[in-house]
Amino acid sequence: MMLKNKIAVVYGAGGGIGAAVARTFAQEGAQVFLTGRRRSAEVAEVDALDEEAVDSHLESVVAEAGRVDISFNAVGLPNADIVGTPLTDLDAALFTQPLTAYALSYFLTARLAARRMIAQKSGVIMTVTALHSRTGLPLVGGYGPAMAAKEALTRDLSAELAPYGVRVVGLRPQGMPETRTIRDAYEPRAKASGMTWEQWQELLAGRTHPKRLMTLEEMANLATFLASDKASGMTGTTVNLTMGSLDD
Repeated sequence: MMLKNKIAVVYGAGGGIGAAVARTFAQEGAQVFLTGRRRSAEVAEVDALDEEAVDSHLESVVAEAGRVDISFNAVGLPNADIVGTPLTDLDAALFTQPLTAYALSYFLTARLAARRMIAQKSGVIMTVTALHSRTGLPLVGGYGPAMAAKEALTRDLSAELAPYGVRVVGLRPQGMPETRTIRDAYEPRAKASGMTWEQWQELLAGRTHPKRLMTLEEMANLATFLASDKASGMTGTTVNLTMGSLDD
């Protein structure tokens, strides 16, 4: 098992990506602590924009498990209000909302995990972005700049933390049909374009080399490899998982 005896914290575990990654981490031997903004039987209620809450939760993880080996940030925002409006018509507050929320949650969870990882001289910090970070797309508001900011932060964190044995890596998948994100991207366009849900998926899949979209399982398997010691030579980068729709 690739993650045997590893201690992982997954932020945003209530979403499709976070849940899939947490499940695969556990299948590969990790002890996984799940967090989300809404409490459930398995998920601790932790607001990833609340520094004190994140710090307190990490303290409880270390108290129970002894350390933190992996911090995975899959925190997302509902896109219904931040996509679908032309930039010329977009309210400034809605433009900055994803910039602030995505970058700040990643910064806080990464920084607080890094403080523990530096002390133990090992660890992996991870997050998820989207192809919006590297290509121009219409009607995405501040979502594209937010993804670009997270990828820049991945590089900067790695530059500072690598000397302490801490790796920082990201994943950049295209839309996955099982996630809410792809639905949020489709719905504001449906009215204007008349496209059906099936036609929307076909449009996105047509841009990839295999003419299909990545599954959550495929993404989670790659995340698990990146979190493992088998990927020890990889840091300071975001892995392109767009299946060819975005050139490196």
